[in-house]
Amino acid sequence: MRGFGEHGGFWGGYPPIRPGVAIALAVALLLCVPVARRLGTGRVTAWLLVATVGVILAITMTPSRWALEFGAQGTVSCDLSRIGPASLEVYLRFDDPALNVLMFIPLGVLIGLLERRQHRRALAVAAILLPFAIETIQAFAVPLDRACQGGDVFDNLAGLFIGLAAGWVAGTLWRSGRADA
Repeated sequence: MRGFGEHGGFWGGYPPIRPGVAIALAVALLLCVPVARRLGTGRVTAWLLVATVGVILAITMTPSRWALEFGAQGTVSCDLSRIGPASLEVYLRFDDPALNVLMFIPLGVLIGLLERRQHRRALAVAAILLPFAIETIQAFAVPLDRACQGGDVFDNLAGLFIGLAAGWVAGTLWRSGRADA
C-alpha cells in the first residue's frame, strides 16, 4: 500500500477510496441476506464480512490521484526487496506495513468466528489468496498507478492469521460457552 504520507496523506493520494468504501458498504447491505443464508450466519456477520472485503478492495484497488489527474501509469513490476516481516520498529511507526497488517485482522476475525467449519476453511483459503491477487493486479493493471510490493503480501497475511487465530479462539470459547449453558 503505497502513498501514506505523500501529498496530503494516504487519502489525498487515493481520492476514490472514500467513494469506494461507501460503495462497498452499500453492496454489503445488498448481499448480506443471501450471504448470511449461504454461510448459515447472522445478517450482521455477513454484512461485516462482505463490507470488510469491499473496504480492502477499495483501499488497495482504486487508482491513484496521479492516474486520475495526469494519466500516470505504473510499471509492470513488483518490489520484492522485502519478503517476510519488517522490523518491529517499522510496524510501530504506524505506516504502510502496520496498516497492511491491521487492514486484514477484521477479515480474519470474522472468518474465525463462523460456526460452520467448511465455510471457515473455504473463506480462509480465499482470504489467503486475496493478498496475492491484489498485488498481482496492482503489478499488471498499470493504469491504476499502484505499487506491487512483496512485503505487502506478508503484512496482509500476518494480519489475516492474527485475526483468524483471535476469531477462532473467540468463536470456540463462545460455542463452548453456549454448549455448557
